Amino acid sequence: MPHPLRVLLLNERDPRHPAAGGAEVHVAEVSRRMAALGFEITQVACGFPGSAASEAQDGLRVRRLGPLPLYYPRVVAWTARETRRGRFDAVIEHLNKVPFCAALYAAAPVVAVNHHLFGKSAFLQVAWPIAAAVVALEKLIPRCYRDVAFLAVSESSRDDLVRRGIDRARIGIVHNGIHPPRILPRPIAQRPLRVAYLGRLEPYKRVERLLRAVARLAPRFPDLDLVLIGRGSARPALERLAAELGLASRTRFTGFVPDDERDALLAEARVAVCPSVKEGWGITVIEVNAVATPVVATDAPGLRDAVRHGETGFLVPDGPEGPFVLALADRIGELLADAAQAERFSTAALAWSQRFRWDAAAETTARTVEAAVARHRI
Repeated sequence: MPHPLRVLLLNERDPRHPAAGGAEVHVAEVSRRMAALGFEITQVACGFPGSAASEAQDGLRVRRLGPLPLYYPRVVAWTARETRRGRFDAVIEHLNKVPFCAALYAAAPVVAVNHHLFGKSAFLQVAWPIAAAVVALEKLIPRCYRDVAFLAVSESSRDDLVRRGIDRARIGIVHNGIHPPRILPRPIAQRPLRVAYLGRLEPYKRVERLLRAVARLAPRFPDLDLVLIGRGSARPALERLAAELGLASRTRFTGFVPDDERDALLAEARVAVCPSVKEGWGITVIEVNAVATPVVATDAPGLRDAVRHGETGFLVPDGPEGPFVLALADRIGELLADAAQAERFSTAALAWSQRFRWDAAAETTARTVEAAVARHRI
């Protein structure tokens, strides 16, 4: 097949957006590698204060279509116009916020990368009218994506699509990768009595449940401290809750930190915790595992794919806050108290993390796009 294939990439935020998260890491890493394979990738994204209308990133051309309230109407018109003019051979649509439904208006084949769909969890994150609109749009997915090839970032994301009416045969798996850390982690027993959290500080991540679990453990482990790595809208409320629970002196909010600093912080924790209600794929779990730190997480979509229960960490059944916090505290306490078990989990977590590489994700995406273009040209 002749190269370069010209690909239009739809994702609300580009990798340099101040609120960029896991999906944007995926965009950056896969796009850079696909560019090295000969693809031309152009992303249309929303703007942010101080952003340029267009710029070249590493293997990615970014065009910003203005502020978020104008972005989605503009992206529909822009995609329809530019694909009809033959300027793109394929569209890669990332499903992780509002579905673009690009197959309804794009004049090029579409590949949909499903990070996660919100479902009812949207009501934990945004005001109910917006959440209701997101849920309503997600209900249209079976009709809007009838002939679209899908890539899901986890088995849970694939199963969610199947439950919504997408043919399993049209869904491939493209696990996110990680960058191997440059730090050499210490044995668990030599680390401080520390619990870590890595991820955005947003309502659906339910970090308040981790704070309440640590508050239950503090009398049993007087030297216990907590490090929260990440940024987000929930930080002020979490800081207030930490003070109310008497945890202010033992809780550190780091905000965003560079990768090397993140890895150094995680490598000094005995256990990391992810109490989120739902994830597309627990990329932060694998990043934690890469410094030989086990993880306790919710037994929820995405996370149950990333955590191997009883081997690299523990999965805690979801439920009302009270029982969940008790169970979360029990599992965290188990790893804090039993250094031998924690060391076994640490070794297994490191080995597990080494399976996930961005090169494989890019190659799978490239093959899927090429196949979609070939089918379209028949």
